[in-house]
Amino acid sequence: MAAVQWRSRGRNYDAELQRCGLEAALVDFGDYHPLKPIMVTDTKTRRGTRKGSTSSSSSSSSSAPPDPLSSMLDGTDPLSMFAAASATETPTMSHSSSTGDLGRRKREKEEEAVGPDFEPWSLKRGEILARFTTTEKLSINLFMGSDRGKATSQGSAVSEKVRTRLEELDDLEEGSQRELLNLSQQDYANRIEELNQSLKEAWSSDQKVKALKIVIQCSKLLSDTSVIQFYPSKFVLITDILDTFGRLVYDRIWTMCSDPRPLPDNFTVEDVNDTAKETCLNWFYKIASIRELLPRLYVEAAILKCNRFLNKSAIQETLPRLTAMIRGIGDPLVAAYARAYLCRVGMEVAPHLKESLNRNFFDLLGTFRQISSENVRAQLVLQMVEMPEYLTLYSPAISWILQCIAYRAPESLLTEMMERCKKLGNNALLLNSVMRAFRPEFVAARATDFIGMIKDCDEAGFPKHLLFGSLGRSLASADPPESERLTILNEAWKVITKVRSPQDYINCAEIWVEFTCRHFTKREVNTILADIIKHMTPDRAFEDAYPQLQTVIPVQSVELHFQFLLFSVLQERFLPFLDMFQKDSVRVEVCKSIMEVFIKHQVELTRDPVILNAMLHICKTMHDSVNALTLEDEKRSLALLIIGFIRMVSFGRDFEQQLSFCVEARATFCNLEPVLVQLIHTVNQLAMETRRVMRGNHSRKTAAFVRACAAYSFITIPSLSSIFSRLSLYLLSGQVALANQCLSQADAFLKAAVSILPEVPRSISVEGKLRSSESFLLDFINSFLATLLVIPDHPEHGVLYLVRGLLNMVQDYTWEDNSDAKVRVYISALPLLAAMSQETYLYSIPKVDSNETLYGGDPKFLSEINKLCETLIGQILDHLKTLGRDESTRRQGALAFSLFGVLLAHGDLRNNKLSQLAVNLWNLSHKHGYCETRTSVRTLEFIKHQTQQPDMAHLSDMVQRLTLQSRT
Repeated sequence: MAAVQWRSRGRNYDAELQRCGLEAALVDFGDYHPLKPIMVTDTKTRRGTRKGSTSSSSSSSSSAPPDPLSSMLDGTDPLSMFAAASATETPTMSHSSSTGDLGRRKREKEEEAVGPDFEPWSLKRGEILARFTTTEKLSINLFMGSDRGKATSQGSAVSEKVRTRLEELDDLEEGSQRELLNLSQQDYANRIEELNQSLKEAWSSDQKVKALKIVIQCSKLLSDTSVIQFYPSKFVLITDILDTFGRLVYDRIWTMCSDPRPLPDNFTVEDVNDTAKETCLNWFYKIASIRELLPRLYVEAAILKCNRFLNKSAIQETLPRLTAMIRGIGDPLVAAYARAYLCRVGMEVAPHLKESLNRNFFDLLGTFRQISSENVRAQLVLQMVEMPEYLTLYSPAISWILQCIAYRAPESLLTEMMERCKKLGNNALLLNSVMRAFRPEFVAARATDFIGMIKDCDEAGFPKHLLFGSLGRSLASADPPESERLTILNEAWKVITKVRSPQDYINCAEIWVEFTCRHFTKREVNTILADIIKHMTPDRAFEDAYPQLQTVIPVQSVELHFQFLLFSVLQERFLPFLDMFQKDSVRVEVCKSIMEVFIKHQVELTRDPVILNAMLHICKTMHDSVNALTLEDEKRSLALLIIGFIRMVSFGRDFEQQLSFCVEARATFCNLEPVLVQLIHTVNQLAMETRRVMRGNHSRKTAAFVRACAAYSFITIPSLSSIFSRLSLYLLSGQVALANQCLSQADAFLKAAVSILPEVPRSISVEGKLRSSESFLLDFINSFLATLLVIPDHPEHGVLYLVRGLLNMVQDYTWEDNSDAKVRVYISALPLLAAMSQETYLYSIPKVDSNETLYGGDPKFLSEINKLCETLIGQILDHLKTLGRDESTRRQGALAFSLFGVLLAHGDLRNNKLSQLAVNLWNLSHKHGYCETRTSVRTLEFIKHQTQQPDMAHLSDMVQRLTLQSRT
């Protein structure tokens, strides 16, 4: 290919834009509207050409095109069609696949009777197991099983079978068990789980008597209070087995009733067949034969639900009887938990029978004086358990009973409970449970009365600060009368501040902090924060109370009360309080939590100096925690929080104060690169906001200010480690400087970007994987070239010095082997140089004179552009020849077609040599058939369309020589 002389085609951008615009077309809106629904008329005909064959066709009105979905489905909505099909479909389930789930579905249906607002036992289970622990050694009796009766023949008489089963039950009294001693708490829990599994295995292998014996044995364990601190957890573990047994029995009887068809949800006794009734009675007879009171009571309560199969009123009659049976239990702790289990079962099977639940509770109150009896005191002395600790063992049982009673109960019931508490001598434990059980609104309305009752309680039996803690929990959810709030706070804090144990103090204080912040002023909040610091600082007590102190800030409850956090931050004692978190990990987590809530709920921008000082302190704490061992994800998380804070800071029209804040933030957060990037963006935005306010006409003062913004960015960018962050910010900051008429600053930014191009590595890490940097570099260079169109040449550096500098860097850069990136940059530079040779540029910066104004179409300037274009084309053609020798025909064709497109769009093809070069490039791109035919056809159509323009007639000759070739 011979050398060519480049000459750019003259462009009239306005005329081209007008020609490319969409043609206006008149639309008759008489019967047409784009949102008007499509009317589809279905016509179905049956053709009798072939027996059984049918066909349907859809014809739509001529005013609208047919709806494709309607035409495909004969006008039927697909979702409606499928729904109709499923509605008409009759489900068929085999007995083996369905009966196994019937009991479960039935239970779920009935359990919904209490409603989702009732806190289930399952949520309390884990808390009890975690709270009531022991280091004492435990013992357990394991069932060993018996082989008696297994050899009985099938022809045995019924009486023999009954006698054998009774003898098997008696095995429990004859030593068929093994006692395990010196078990740890975990070993004990494991043994109970083994019993639970043994129960399921025995049941599945049709050893029903063995399963019953396991349940009886486990129930007996509930009479053992030798390690009394562990009793609540033991109750939880063993009642799990009872629940499993109750479900198994109920599901078995339910299955017997479900043949041949399932029972309805609201079945009656008449729906139950005789076989199921006989089996159900058999279970109750077996349980009635249990000799000891406690296991007989627990096992019958476990299958209480099965009474539904026998009698409509059986449950209503059985609950009072079981309640009366509990009166025979001598140990008050064992009796309390037995009543709790009966309430559990009662709420599951008959939540409407509140009379039985109330009677159960009143019986508990009647035996409350037993807690102070000589027998109990002797047992506590023997086990070295103090009375306050012993009383806390009752709290899960009493709280659950009261929860069941208070569920959807009227407010009058709380008044009755309060009166009963006043009549009891040692009522602190009961009073505590009452405040926790009833609705917070009821308790808050009587807060003053509760405080009076708390004052009258015996401090030795149950600490008063625990009572105030329970009252505070209710007041955190509901507000007391406004006139009583100050009195309530004073009375509560008089007791709380006298608590000597730091742990007990902070457990109670954390509850009342939110109440204080929501209802009182800065003075009261500061007083409480100071009191907390006073109690928790001596002997570094705060180190053992970090979870509670985190709540005091607070963070957990602040989701609903953001003003609470903001109010806390504004207090004088807030930062000294924050300083108590001296363990780095805890301190950082607290700061992160505060910032997350602040960013989420702070709607308006702020300039409040107190808030900024506190938040800067918090952000600095997070920043200073970063070290060489910090994970990248953690750095990213901290950086995002700090960036969120920076975006919330605004000083309005005081731009200089905003810049000063960014200067301070840069020094504070220098180790987190994303924060520095955000600060540079903030300063650039500040410069553009200044330009907007001044409407592009800078005064002496604002001109100096935007130059200061440019200096900030120019100083900060080199500190970034990411090369592409530096490149993009140099380019962006240069554009901002240019928009603000800071030509020398813009020139410095762009020169700096060009100078670091050789530092770009050949591969970069993207989401943890190494990827070639070539595509990122090409994207940047293309953006850079677009900016160079409006950059005026420096008077001391010659014509097109930035373009030449960029191309020289591209020439010297070490590209990947077998890469066409350098040539693609050269091809991309040709449109820029062509645009620079126009009399009027495609775009410009207001109040900035580009080269079009500086040179005004000077022939020497145009000559320099043409020479540079010819040099670039020569380099491109040399590369194409090299690709031809290397048989890289696909790459050669793609580059040739790209260069052809540039010549067509920007070259003056009236020049014969340039026109011939374009034809040669076309032929080269199609020579081996790698060029996409569709693209080639559309390109030819475009050229033919261009020939119709007055100034493009010369393309007619060239288009005749452009032919489509295919690979053979």
